[in-house]
Amino acid sequence: MDKVNSAIRDLGTIRRMGIEALIEKLGPIGMVEFIRQFDSGYGDYTRERQEWLDGLDIETIVKQAEAKRN
Repeated sequence: MDKVNSAIRDLGTIRRMGIEALIEKLGPIGMVEFIRQFDSGYGDYTRERQEWLDGLDIETIVKQAEAKRN
């Protein structure tokens, strides 16, 4: 192990060095896009989707689509 790696003791230092490495290799936008891959989001998509779709029928969906189109 080299001196830099053996000197790393805390997660804050590891996090800072990781962000710096990502920015160096990917640039700031690439770094953000890379990190966003690991965001699991929040909420319960399945339950929320069911609530959102509950009671919708094809006629309502068609009317909403036509209204948006106009």
